[in-house]
Amino acid sequence: KGNGMIGNIYSMGLALQALEATRKFYAPREWDCAQAFSVVFAHDYQQPMAIAQVLPALVGSSYLDAAGLDCAATKDTAPSPQLPLSPTLGTHGAPRASIQVQYSITNRLQGKHFHYSTSVTVPDGSTLLQVLEVAAEENPETFSFETEQTSWGPMVVSIHGLAASTDDRTYWQFLSAGDALEEGVGTYKPQAGEHIQAVFSTY
Repeated sequence: KGNGMIGNIYSMGLALQALEATRKFYAPREWDCAQAFSVVFAHDYQQPMAIAQVLPALVGSSYLDAAGLDCAATKDTAPSPQLPLSPTLGTHGAPRASIQVQYSITNRLQGKHFHYSTSVTVPDGSTLLQVLEVAAEENPETFSFETEQTSWGPMVVSIHGLAASTDDRTYWQFLSAGDALEEGVGTYKPQAGEHIQAVFSTY
């Protein structure tokens, strides 16, 4: 893409590794290394899988370099423990401001069509998953949902009793202002007044 993004934010780590590892013998065209890395530096990575894929590229390596590691030269270092943040408190223990997020679910693809919308109040900095949880808690008959844990974090597989299916090539797509979200529900943090749409879609 013109802004330095290669695919989406999740594919950036492996893409940068591949471009760095093959630049000496495979160069179909010039690529702007600095622009691509500026995209990575500007993103707040949260998913362990995404971090694991982007870190080698940040130090000029790739997974291919793992075969040449000198394990005897490494030192045992234990990370210092960090206290988890309370979902309703900020970094200094002060209560976080609340925000309102519009959330709607739509199915015009399969079975009985539906469209429901609600306004959810959550602490500022909450993830989209927390928005879904509050909506389901306030109105379980309409906004109930199910997730599956993946290596990229939780993935929504069912909303309002309508489940995604690989056989039917269907899934729940999340959008903001009509654009697909580039982060999962476990890491995406909606802004105040944002309208998040979950649309039953096909691929």
